[in-house]
Amino acid sequence: MKKESKTTQTGEQNSISPRVSASPRPRVAEPRPRVAIFGGSGYGGSELLRILLLHPNAEVALVTANEHAGKAVSEVHKNLYGLTDLRFERAPEDLNVLGKFDCIFFALPHGQAMEIVPRVPENVKVIDLSGDFRLRDSEVFEEHYGREHSAMDFQQKFVYGLTETNREAIKHARLVANPGCFATAALLGLAPLVAHNLLTGRVVVDAKTGSSGSGAKAAANTHHPQRMNSFYAYKPFTHQHVPEIEQELRTVGDWTSELVFMTHSLPVSRGIFASVYAETKSEMTVDEVRALFAGFYRDSFFVRLVKGSPDINWVKTTNFCDIGFAVRGRQLVVFSAIDNLVKGAAGQAVQNMNLMFAIEEKTALMLTGSNP
Repeated sequence: MKKESKTTQTGEQNSISPRVSASPRPRVAEPRPRVAIFGGSGYGGSELLRILLLHPNAEVALVTANEHAGKAVSEVHKNLYGLTDLRFERAPEDLNVLGKFDCIFFALPHGQAMEIVPRVPENVKVIDLSGDFRLRDSEVFEEHYGREHSAMDFQQKFVYGLTETNREAIKHARLVANPGCFATAALLGLAPLVAHNLLTGRVVVDAKTGSSGSGAKAAANTHHPQRMNSFYAYKPFTHQHVPEIEQELRTVGDWTSELVFMTHSLPVSRGIFASVYAETKSEMTVDEVRALFAGFYRDSFFVRLVKGSPDINWVKTTNFCDIGFAVRGRQLVVFSAIDNLVKGAAGQAVQNMNLMFAIEEKTALMLTGSNP
């Protein structure tokens, strides 16, 4: 019978011999933040719950929705039936009680988080999914959101939460402004090119989105009979994500190009598809562009490079951004596809929470799409 041996840390082989038994190494407890969600009745809140209820290192302890206060969460979000006993509550008037939570997600309509966040106890981390704290210029905010910002001095404390370009800052942040869905798709398609100063001239982003991007409440432009056989542009030159995209591109590299950004309504419920048309300073091949993106996103699990065009069906209900390319000389098209509610909202928010609490970044986000 072979004598057993053991390899030490230095690589030496030692025969097993009687010794005093060592105490096992103490197991380091995984962080388990207690989470509150403000605005849990909408699509963004629903996706946060879908992800966080199955998160092994987080506990959802409060979900607010004033108009549904007292109702079971699964009564409003029937896809969560059997997964939780939580009930919607009214938002607390005394915000000092929020000190018992570790992290608060704000999935409220634009303009509401700015009234609450400055009063959240300083021991609590915040992730805001609205546009309240994305823009650093108060005049630009007022122009695009149609109201004065009431907490602009507080905005300076926020870190922009595009995980793939701002990972290290997010790890050390207490306050994170989650990016807009269109901004996420466009920025992930442009960041490597801007970081390497490869673009010249005008950049055109032609982006299309499903109806869930307009929220859970029915409106004329999201009503299914209106959208099901329709296709149209909206907010030409005025979309609120334009200044957000340009602001963040200036932090990535020397962004001096003119941006033309157009949004369109797709007759689907989920998904964003963005075609980014650009011109490079010198001729490139598809393989060169792919290698550039692969290097830039080498540590970014949720960015997948595909051949040719991606498809929103491949990313629906997932936290992936699929990116493809078409090249002809100096003409370059980057195709970017995401799920607007996951990578464009709740999924990226949870990805940021994981970083903020030193939890493995992919935790609870290994969400697969369906086929077909």
